[in-house]
Amino acid sequence: MTPTRSLHGRLLTATGWVRGDIHFDRRITAIDTAHDDPREDHEVPLILPGFIDLHVHGGAGVDIMQGGDAAATVARTHARHGTTALLGTTMTAHEDDIVRALQGLAGAIGTRGPGMARVLGVHLEGPFISIERLGAQPPLVVEATMEDVRRLHAIAPIKVLTLAPEIGQHQALIPALSALGIRVQLGHSAGSYADGVAALQAGAAGFTHLFNGMTGVDHYHPGIATAALAHAEYAELIPDLQHVHAGAIRTALRAIPKLYCVTDATAATGMPDGEYALGVQRVHKCLGCVRLATGSLAGSALTMDQALRNLVSLGLDVADASNRLSRYPADYLGIDDRGRIAVDAWADLVVLDAELRVRGVVVEGDDIALD
Repeated sequence: MTPTRSLHGRLLTATGWVRGDIHFDRRITAIDTAHDDPREDHEVPLILPGFIDLHVHGGAGVDIMQGGDAAATVARTHARHGTTALLGTTMTAHEDDIVRALQGLAGAIGTRGPGMARVLGVHLEGPFISIERLGAQPPLVVEATMEDVRRLHAIAPIKVLTLAPEIGQHQALIPALSALGIRVQLGHSAGSYADGVAALQAGAAGFTHLFNGMTGVDHYHPGIATAALAHAEYAELIPDLQHVHAGAIRTALRAIPKLYCVTDATAATGMPDGEYALGVQRVHKCLGCVRLATGSLAGSALTMDQALRNLVSLGLDVADASNRLSRYPADYLGIDDRGRIAVDAWADLVVLDAELRVRGVVVEGDDIALD
């Protein structure tokens, strides 16, 4: 049993900023705003809900597709940057390789070890995508069937599934996938605006790394990204300021009410420049970018604390930026006890200084060692 503890700071609660004490064991037990503190606001730490990253491939030199204990290593790496919950994300690969990754993830989902973020489930990013919009995915795509998905879902719970809606019977599968509790996202797609709209009407819930790996915004031939801007409530976006131009990020922020941010982090995250695995492919980290040998971007080396700072640099206030890294991803998954500071929510917290640098992380009441 975790003993009751307290932290003092400027708290971003579910109803806005307050200055006071938060009391918690595994969950938040009370929020006390009566504490008298003579310090200026900039001298008092900020306490935000822990970040929730719904698209994570790797970190610390390991890739989710390796299986085994890779997911645990990834969860520990990202926890040190304020991520308190995440989805382990797969790559397009042969089914045996995907099964190996899911078996490894199943262990991490079932047990949160010391120093780990909570692994909530799986984001199955491949193989049900378009050969025309692979991005950094290998050309091992297949058309989905419900039998395929149920077989994989039985190994480890799929929370998010990326689908190219224009392929075969994919659009017809969306209602059944949604009925399994899977959030269907449109991505790695060569589909049209009409394909995107029809998929949303069928029950698709979001978009995978908006603008990247999809048809775009063309006023004569609008694509999947246009459908997102016109109709989406939710979409994920990589705010490393490399995948998407700042102007396009601002456009999406105005258009999509609950745009939320992900890292799309690879094994290169937290590592020096060099060569790393991304599924069966090799990627190169240099000057903060992760690329294939062709020069194409291939995931990122982003962490969620840096994502927060990047959003603030674009003009978002801290509360808005925080919502896009915590509350909106939780809402998207239908989770009401994470991604917010409220009584009875999990004690998932990130403590920041005035420069938005991480000074403490708490996952389900447990302190995370930062070094």
